Amino acid sequence: MVGVVDLSDPKSWMNLLLLAPPLLLSLTVHEYAHARTALAFGDPTAKLMGRVTLNPLAHLDPIGTLCLLFSGIIGWARPVPVNPANLRPPRLGDIMVSVAGPMSNLLLAVLCGLALRGLDRYANPDTAFFRTAWLLLWYTTVANLGLCAFNMIPLYPLDGHHVARELLPAHRRAPFMNWQVRYGSPLLMALIFIPVMVRMATGRRVPFDPIAYIQTQFIERFLSILVS
Repeated sequence: MVGVVDLSDPKSWMNLLLLAPPLLLSLTVHEYAHARTALAFGDPTAKLMGRVTLNPLAHLDPIGTLCLLFSGIIGWARPVPVNPANLRPPRLGDIMVSVAGPMSNLLLAVLCGLALRGLDRYANPDTAFFRTAWLLLWYTTVANLGLCAFNMIPLYPLDGHHVARELLPAHRRAPFMNWQVRYGSPLLMALIFIPVMVRMATGRRVPFDPIAYIQTQFIERFLSILVS
């Protein structure tokens, strides 16, 4: 599931076709959850811009979607516009809007994991339906767990940095955000792309890939519970 798709391999194209529906669903639900939660806490900005919808076209970012398709668990959609001044109460609203996306991915993963258990128990494994349904549910489960873990990393512009900021004392928030805006995004890009470039240049994995480690640990622990 995790890794770069080899476009010279016909099986990779089949995997890509199987990956597309669950990954588009995952991104769409993630952004819808942000928008709907913001509206629930008093901010109509996303609604006015047509983002409180499950229509994928309202949310998808072309580059972020391609990254998700080719990596399996790292990608993004267009950020949902939120005006924190409209949120009531402000701190709780900001936290809830921020965690809504990752938690929606976690919920999808749990539902698909439970469906996998039911499929393994009651369906005939020798049918084409079983194999296709099993792969779709597996991809959806793993992708959503990966997206949940990735988005909760406390680095700008990921959802986790909003939560970390609101949990800090008031006098620490401005310095924290100054650091995040200046260094958070470059650090995140380095953590994502340096391991990829090292692997492409040398054919070997870097000794320690923090993002892959976080995602792998999170995925493995949840899968051991969901599908065991």
